[in-house]
Amino acid sequence: MTEATGIVGEFFSLKEGTDADLLAMQCGDFYEFFGEDAETVSDELDLKVSQKSSHGSSYPMAGVPVNDLTPYLKALVERGYRVAVADQYETDSGHAREVVRVVTPGTLLETTDADAQYLAAIVDASSSSSAGSAAGYGLAFADVTTGRFLVAEGEDVDDALTELYRFDPVEVLPGPETRTDDELLTHVRERVDATLSLHETESFAPKRATHAVREHFGSETVDRLAVGEAALAAAGAILAYVEETGAGVLASMTRIQSHQGDDHVTLDATTQRNLELTETMQGDTDGSLFTTIDHTETSAGGRLLKEWLQRPRRSLETLERRQESVAALSSAALARDQIQDTLDDAYDLARLASKATHGSADARDLQAVQETLAVLPALADTIASTPELADAPLSDIVDQPDREAARELHATLEEAIAEDPPSTVTQGELLQRGYDEELDEVIDRHEEVKRWLETLADREKQAHGLSHVSVDRNKTDGYYIQVGKSAADGVPDHYEEIKTLKNSKRFTIDELEEREREILRLEEQRGELEYELFEELREEVASRAETLQDVGRTLATVDALSSLATHAAENRWIKPDLHAGNVLDIEQGRHPVVEQTTEFVPNDVRMDGAATAASQERADGRASDGRGFLVVTGPNMSGKSTYMRQVACIVLLAQIGSFVPAKAAEIGLVDGIFTRVGALDELAQGRSTFMVEMSELSNILHTATEESLVILDEVGRGTATYDGISIAWAATEYLHNEIQAKTLFATHYHELTGLASRLPRVANVHIAADERDGDVTFLRSVRDGPTDRSYGIHVADLAGVPDPVVDRSRDVLERLREEKAIEAKGGSSSEPVQTVFDVSSGQFRGPANADGGEPDRQQADKDERDEPIDPDAKAVLEDLESLDVNTTPPIELMSKVQDLQRRLEDS
Repeated sequence: MTEATGIVGEFFSLKEGTDADLLAMQCGDFYEFFGEDAETVSDELDLKVSQKSSHGSSYPMAGVPVNDLTPYLKALVERGYRVAVADQYETDSGHAREVVRVVTPGTLLETTDADAQYLAAIVDASSSSSAGSAAGYGLAFADVTTGRFLVAEGEDVDDALTELYRFDPVEVLPGPETRTDDELLTHVRERVDATLSLHETESFAPKRATHAVREHFGSETVDRLAVGEAALAAAGAILAYVEETGAGVLASMTRIQSHQGDDHVTLDATTQRNLELTETMQGDTDGSLFTTIDHTETSAGGRLLKEWLQRPRRSLETLERRQESVAALSSAALARDQIQDTLDDAYDLARLASKATHGSADARDLQAVQETLAVLPALADTIASTPELADAPLSDIVDQPDREAARELHATLEEAIAEDPPSTVTQGELLQRGYDEELDEVIDRHEEVKRWLETLADREKQAHGLSHVSVDRNKTDGYYIQVGKSAADGVPDHYEEIKTLKNSKRFTIDELEEREREILRLEEQRGELEYELFEELREEVASRAETLQDVGRTLATVDALSSLATHAAENRWIKPDLHAGNVLDIEQGRHPVVEQTTEFVPNDVRMDGAATAASQERADGRASDGRGFLVVTGPNMSGKSTYMRQVACIVLLAQIGSFVPAKAAEIGLVDGIFTRVGALDELAQGRSTFMVEMSELSNILHTATEESLVILDEVGRGTATYDGISIAWAATEYLHNEIQAKTLFATHYHELTGLASRLPRVANVHIAADERDGDVTFLRSVRDGPTDRSYGIHVADLAGVPDPVVDRSRDVLERLREEKAIEAKGGSSSEPVQTVFDVSSGQFRGPANADGGEPDRQQADKDERDEPIDPDAKAVLEDLESLDVNTTPPIELMSKVQDLQRRLEDS
């Protein structure tokens, strides 16, 4: 391929100079792909492949029009390809091309997706040259479409993975050490759907990266972040990567923030998945908590609301201010509707600012900036004119941006941008008359010449008595006078014929040629001048990127708060009483998602103190200070899991400042929500369901604190019964005695209900069921005390298990409860064998007596004693009796047991 010449040779030469997967090279009005690149894009985008000859060889070629590159580029990048773009420019000797940018998933600006498009970097802190033995990870996240830039730190792998899961980046840059950590990278691929890209090692060097971050954001700003070298190394690598790929958006990254601290609630990846915050367990967005409460009008508002859900707050002041705003918006329905109608006209200012700094914003983008800037004063007027809203924190929110700077930019754009500008920036008609005097003069002269041309046909008809005369223009003939053939012989002598058609002839005259030269010169002059003025205008908008981001953030905040208010008003949600204590007291709580599709049965929860009169009454006058650990029992499918998840969702909603689905709620702020729900089989990754269960439990026991909320839905079910009970028992004691977190623990191990009489903070609750005449109804209501039965057979019946199996199950269960013998049907004997199952030992106890009772144990023992023992077998028994299983190594023990088995078989 390197032997190719001309355009094809230039393509392969440029391709060799980049590490991109594909190259799109501009050739006139098309971006072309050659060779394997052409075949790849043909397969991916269904483009037609033709052939291009070069140096005696033929090469596949595929292309897309210059103006249509964006959707094709977006499709390729979303499929994980890194695409280099080479633009064409003029030289003295003709055309030349150079790579102007490399588009990757994390640096794609041309997106229609409302979600954030984060580029992430992760660095192992121990690899930092001056960090010594520092543990943990440094992370950075940048959204090039909005200019948002964040740094974070994780104490361990789980922390780092949780942050990656929360931000869900589209591209991840692993640092020098992390890129060789196969286990970590495997987890990253499992947790997030991101492209892993290798960036130059030098960009992660702590000193170089820190210098880059300080240069870009300012030393004082970076010092206030209070993060380690690893986080700064990640941030510096992102800055270098964005600059190297040519995205041109560094100017839109005006502020850097630390994404950590005690002000936020810990939500690990498992909890976010189990509570179905942004997608269901099946991976669908419909049915998630976010989709349920999302009534936002703007893409920025939706992103912010999702961020609140994934990053709840602990700041009581922040949450109370949000609550006040939601309360005011909930009560002022007409004003809220007006605000949402106004927000419907808003565009995504953060992304428009990023496009302006990149230089890709067109006149329509700037018009969108102008229209969105007009939304802010409209919102402020609505809030100021509504007493409920004026007295709420909403007034402070809309006053946060520099309103005067926003007003000035709006006025400038309103004066400049044409009412209906074209989608391209090089064809003129972008700017209004009156914006620039020189441009106005060119436009006036251009319009004058256009009027002369438009009236030329009528003047020629009148002057020379001609009929069927028209004046037009095309690329081949330029401007011409067209006369019908019947009248063509009567044209004046100064008409110069330039073409004969079937029914007409085309002519030109000296004055027409002169005016043609003038109008072409004016069009070129107008286009150049207008584009120059437009670029200046775009640069001015780019210089105001921080103002645009501030206004965009304000509009998003009002939008998110209005969304919460709308949902609260439409679904009878109430304002919870938040405080810094430990009380969790919810009256008639409901699951925020399930209630949308089901007639929901509300339930209460009372933990760590009944502070209100209402909760004291529900507690039958008993203080509930010791209710910190609820053992939840009840039948399968009765609603235990829903009940516990609804508690977690209500607490989470309260800590984003939302109203909650309940009749009343008093909620002490938590520092983390941890869940272990169900068993997700990961056998494909070599992890059994029990291993996943234990890993999740381990994370909770290591991470939760006394200020956390823990939700456990079955622990120990993935192993043998007694192992499972032992683990569940020990975990309960540890959570109760050591961690002391508020805990709801659903279990089928009824043995755990006995802990309520031994551990002071443990209490039993159960999901009630009503059984009449053999029919069972799950009441879905939670009551104090343990359940007395599991109703597993009834659930099997509901699930459609065949009637013979269900009926046989009932019979076996009845005999087990009465400790009667059970016939083991289907054995090798022609007669059924009766046996008694010892529930305590989990074993069958020999053949039953003829009357169905237990066998005569003494007689069986006597028969065994009377039977002579083979000497060889006796020797085996003696060796077995002398074997010390506690001190014998496992492998040696297995070997000896195998030897004893062999000797028994031979005896």
